[in-house]
Amino acid sequence: MTRPLTLAIPKGRILDEALPMLARVGIEPEAEFHDKKSRALRFATNRPDISIIRVRAFDVATFVAHGAAQIGIVGSDVVEEFDYSELYAPVDLDIGHCRLSVAEPVDLADEDEAAMSHVRVATKYPYLTRRYYEARGIQAECVKLNGAMELAPSLGLSRRIVDLVSSGATLKANGLVETHVIMQVSARLVVNRAAYKMRSADLTPLVEGFRKAVGVKDAA
Repeated sequence: MTRPLTLAIPKGRILDEALPMLARVGIEPEAEFHDKKSRALRFATNRPDISIIRVRAFDVATFVAHGAAQIGIVGSDVVEEFDYSELYAPVDLDIGHCRLSVAEPVDLADEDEAAMSHVRVATKYPYLTRRYYEARGIQAECVKLNGAMELAPSLGLSRRIVDLVSSGATLKANGLVETHVIMQVSARLVVNRAAYKMRSADLTPLVEGFRKAVGVKDAA
């Protein structure tokens, strides 16, 4: 008997929007999935051929790229940050919208970026941050943080941060202002390329189900 497919979905901001999408595709997690006290990470679904793992967004890409999960949902920011050759991202799910931006203290916002040769930036996106600044002829020294990015400027860790922004309320509450948008972000369906070939009979209908659920063509 063929092993069930493993679908990786992220904790956090995308999850609430992903669940209705899963329902439209015909996938319903077991009751324990919705129990906030549960420490379980793997769950059955109403479909015996599909199980779900719930992990950190950055880990979704790693699980799928390495074949531990065959399919997943994750933000395009994560897809581009890791740039795994093993990941195929066929569908923009049109959920989880936000942007990856540069932010800095209000009193620095008028600094001329074109005059800089070096910046120190706190971020959990070192690859995308360096790429953004390199395109502008600036060397970026990235301080890797996994959270509380907004504290870095006030505590002298860095003068700027690169992080996801939605409403901008958290930036404002910490005396920061968004100065440059690096990329617009939305959630993508990602598939392991090898699995997509070897288990096409299972994965192709599932990918088509997601595509129909959002009414979109292949993501660029």
